[in-house]
Amino acid sequence: MEPISQTAPALPGRAILEQFWADLTFIHWRVDAALVAPLLPAGVVPDVFDGSSWVGLIPFRMASTAALGGPPVPYFGEFTEVNVRLYAVDVQGRRGVVFTSLEASRLAAVLGARAAFSIPYFWAAATFDRVGDELRYSSRRHSRKAPASRVVSRPSDVRVLDDPLADFLTARWRLFVRRGCRTLVIANRHPPWPLFVAELVSLHDELLTASGLPGISSRPPDSVLYSPGVLTQFSGPEVEPAEPTVLSA
Repeated sequence: MEPISQTAPALPGRAILEQFWADLTFIHWRVDAALVAPLLPAGVVPDVFDGSSWVGLIPFRMASTAALGGPPVPYFGEFTEVNVRLYAVDVQGRRGVVFTSLEASRLAAVLGARAAFSIPYFWAAATFDRVGDELRYSSRRHSRKAPASRVVSRPSDVRVLDDPLADFLTARWRLFVRRGCRTLVIANRHPPWPLFVAELVSLHDELLTASGLPGISSRPPDSVLYSPGVLTQFSGPEVEPAEPTVLSA
């Protein structure tokens, strides 16, 4: 099993995409691994910490996006995003995340991510605002069912250090993506997260239910963290081996 570390391994190839993720609130709940398993692509199984798998709701600002070493893309590379993610491990023991949905306020980014990488982005009216010491995020999908999410968090100045759960939830160096009957692996790297304790002031969320996990967001979260952000790079996708192996974390 791959060790958990806030130090990113080298990318397996050239960085093709660079993004700055800013003002992130990491909201997490424990969840039974049996509920997570059917939502994962082929070749990966739930990753477990302290006897549980975990589901995250993470709203943030995409501050800039640049491709193939070029300059940041104005307007289209800056938007608010809200994602729902799960934690998985593959047959090689490599840890990563699986996004069940990603809400984004730029249609071009949604269409590009879906076409290039089959990442489950959805076009949404997503906003971010800072009011006093509160961070306020909202999102409503442009669709008939239109699931919405509203988050208000309050970061503290208490730094999170040497926290195994925080490392498990944030030190993730690849993304597993379902593409047809195959699973793609997209590697990423960034500096260690600057993490701080945060308070969840209020939450109304329908995205977890829309992702196949009803009832989770109606109970208090088990972890709330804040980060001012990191600069992240991604390499191109690789194909995951087809046959999964059940691994214990």
